[in-house]
Amino acid sequence: MSDPLKIAYSPCPNDTFVFHAWAHGKVPGAPALDVTFADIDITNGMAERGEGDILKVSYAVLPWVLEEYALLPCGGALGRGCGPLVLTREPGEAKDLAGRTVAVPSERSTAYLLFRLWAADEVPGGVGEVKVLPFDEIMPAVRDGRVDAGLVIHEARFTYQNYGLSCLADMGEHWERTTGLPIPLGAIIAKRSLGAERLCELAAAARTSVRMAWDDTEASRAYVLEHAQEMDPAVADQHIGLYVNEFTADLGEDGYAAVRGLLTRAAAEGLVPPLGRDALRFG
Repeated sequence: MSDPLKIAYSPCPNDTFVFHAWAHGKVPGAPALDVTFADIDITNGMAERGEGDILKVSYAVLPWVLEEYALLPCGGALGRGCGPLVLTREPGEAKDLAGRTVAVPSERSTAYLLFRLWAADEVPGGVGEVKVLPFDEIMPAVRDGRVDAGLVIHEARFTYQNYGLSCLADMGEHWERTTGLPIPLGAIIAKRSLGAERLCELAAAARTSVRMAWDDTEASRAYVLEHAQEMDPAVADQHIGLYVNEFTADLGEDGYAAVRGLLTRAAAEGLVPPLGRDALRFG
């Protein structure tokens, strides 16, 4: 029997929901997994260093890693109405961020690319200092006045009012309004050195794991809540409902168009290297 494949994904409910069946050996014929839980900023760095066989990363990091890794056509996170938010202590307008300090979860995150594309359109003169913080520290930093605004992701869109914060802008709303495309957030990538046949097996395993999670939503509940960092179960359910959808089962034409659109626009702004013509091709 071959060694388990090393996979890293976040402890967030959407990832644990998607990978529960596979990680627990319930997907028939799928290779065994050795799971590491890590924040997206850490998995992005792992991808850049070539660590791990399968990784959940930001779509924003793809231009740096696609020579070594292939994008799987399933298992990731895209959607509508699920974009990152810019939060402030007081209600305001985009122009109020000119020259201000903004906390972000990673400069290699999709959230950051969406934020930069939004700011280029909406913040005259641009924002000031960008400070990288772990995503769970961003809302307290805004609340306590250590930064002027924060870019938040994940379940924060359901909980920011608990911190007394206001939503200044929704990056996903801006993206959807200007492109008509879904919002590309997190990608599943795997080492190209595994070979085309094994990559196809991994995609099939990820797709089956997603469908098994949908078929029996209670099967993964204990696993999801165990790793959800004391998250309220209702919030965990909202999180899964928002981030696990038809694009998780298959990127499809709209999904690939969204990824190409994001990375092409970001490259035009000098935020990422340009993608090769066939960089996103799978198989």
